[in-house]
Amino acid sequence: MLEKIEILKTGKAKALYTTSDPSKLIMEYRDDTSAFDGKKIEQLAGKGTVNNRFNGHIMDHLQSKGVDNHHIEATAPNESIVMSLDMFPIECVVRNFAAGSICKRLGLEEAMVMEPPIFEFFYKDDSLGDPLINDCHITAFGWANEDDIEVMKELTLKTNDILVTLFDSADLILVDFKLEFGKSDGKIYLGDEFTPDGCRVWDKETKKKLDKDRFRLGLGDVVESYQEIAHRLGINLT
Repeated sequence: MLEKIEILKTGKAKALYTTSDPSKLIMEYRDDTSAFDGKKIEQLAGKGTVNNRFNGHIMDHLQSKGVDNHHIEATAPNESIVMSLDMFPIECVVRNFAAGSICKRLGLEEAMVMEPPIFEFFYKDDSLGDPLINDCHITAFGWANEDDIEVMKELTLKTNDILVTLFDSADLILVDFKLEFGKSDGKIYLGDEFTPDGCRVWDKETKKKLDKDRFRLGLGDVVESYQEIAHRLGINLT
């Protein structure tokens, strides 16, 4: 049996623990919810469990479609076993519709269609506000090499194609999302998580926001909205 040993890393809503197997970690999803680089934080009962189940379902679906990732299995309501990866300090973002920071940055109207989808890199550093970066920054500062960059772009856009189709089948719009990647034995895997904390999802007909924007904007019913997305996608939350 895999034994949890000690905290390796703790973030705003998750914690990673080392285990008795050096190649595996335990990822714990907490009920903590944060926005604006940790400036707004609350506890929302049940959120950790919803996100753990949600992420497991999405990662398994992506794996079945050829996107290799670190998820192994859920072992508790709010815990999963994952591969240990050497993570890149980079966020890969795809935007299918304009929302959030790109609207402020470029003066775009929300819901403007991005055709083709826009891909962006951000440097993962809350103290700097996760600044926008490009390929030159990444190679100049040694965060990844050119081959790594191309693989991350390819896998992110492949993930987008897969998930846009999945969400559309549930009458949902996948507006945008972020992914993080890491390496194990020289191979790149999708890491971190895919939950409503890291993507924007709207109802196809009403454009009702069902993601963490409900928390950012004080709209309420955050966990209930996450549960609605999960229900529509056929995710078992029990």
